[in-house]
Amino acid sequence: MNRRFQLGVVAFSTGVVALLLVGAVHGGGTNDSTITHIGVYSEVLSRIQTQYVQAPDMKAVTLGGITGMLEAIDPYASYLNADQYKQYLATKNKNEASVGLILSKRYDSVAIVDSVPGSPADKAGLTTGDIIESINNVATRLMPLAFAQILLEGDPGSTVELSVLRTVRSDPQKLTLTRAMIQVPPVSARMINDQGEQVGLVSTVVVNADTVKEIAQKVEDLDRQGAQRYILDLRRSCEGTPEDGVALANLFMDKGLIGYTLGQKSPRQDFEAMASRDITKKPLVVLTNRATAAGAEVAAAALLESKRAEVVGERTYGDAAIRKAVTLDDGSAVILSVAKYYGPDGKAIQDNAVMPSTPQLQADVEPDIDVDDVDVAPPPPVNGPDLILQKGEEVVRKAVAAN
Repeated sequence: MNRRFQLGVVAFSTGVVALLLVGAVHGGGTNDSTITHIGVYSEVLSRIQTQYVQAPDMKAVTLGGITGMLEAIDPYASYLNADQYKQYLATKNKNEASVGLILSKRYDSVAIVDSVPGSPADKAGLTTGDIIESINNVATRLMPLAFAQILLEGDPGSTVELSVLRTVRSDPQKLTLTRAMIQVPPVSARMINDQGEQVGLVSTVVVNADTVKEIAQKVEDLDRQGAQRYILDLRRSCEGTPEDGVALANLFMDKGLIGYTLGQKSPRQDFEAMASRDITKKPLVVLTNRATAAGAEVAAAALLESKRAEVVGERTYGDAAIRKAVTLDDGSAVILSVAKYYGPDGKAIQDNAVMPSTPQLQADVEPDIDVDDVDVAPPPPVNGPDLILQKGEEVVRKAVAAN
């Protein structure tokens, strides 16, 4: 084993141990357990140095160590080297063309939360749970999530090549998608005549300040048309911000805790419902699926746990946090969650997702499949009955108006 590699391992080990010690001291977390874990880490590096079959690429070892450390605590965290971070900053506020994918990390690779309805990715059939193995022939294993998003963006009309492991196929599929300016579908609303009762159905695939206002207007319009009960369809709603989920929940709550944020360096911030923002007390059911995330999850958790609404459908994705980029001395950066959103019951949404009070998959499954398992749930049929909506109509008929 060459001397240069030995020095590299020692330097890397020393740096990481020092970083962990400094972080533990400043974070107030120095204890025997911390010291023990640092010792184990140092010993593993020492074994690599003295016993591994050949000298590994220290750049790859370092990147793998950092990536693994981040993903062990936060599946949405990213480490960007200096050049990648410059690209990230240059494209962050640009309105570039894309293929319409919402991403997360899973199994050390880039996974799909969902595709925006009507986008190139949606038209190609990419859906929740699919794994992107490569982008333009660059493997996504250990790729920073933020950098994967950069690679998917570009000029309108340009193409990007993907290798995707689909939930519906055993072999990777090669796809070429053409980037386009993504148009998010507007909020939709209609009346359902359900066994003599007028049920207002409001649907959105994004939760932001504008759509919250649109939803309020749609509910008021349906009220004037005689709606007696409501179904809020948040399936595939994975874009937007968690804080706007607080505003969405407040449309249907006049009191009580909507949720709160909390982080190691972020004091707890409670979000209480304001009676002046409540627009209806009529019975309500919320629909969710595996692609319900962010603000939609915050709203679903608040409405369910406050007993304001029943939640029907599939377990949500589990992504509601405040993230920020922390720059490092060499110009690189770590993007990580600095605070999580919690439901009124004190459970972190990112860790627990939202479990429906009435589970219902969109497709028929074998009896032994757990309907709360986000990974094994089959994709919905292209044509066929909307089983989640049907169950929602059944539940909302029995719902009691809020006090």
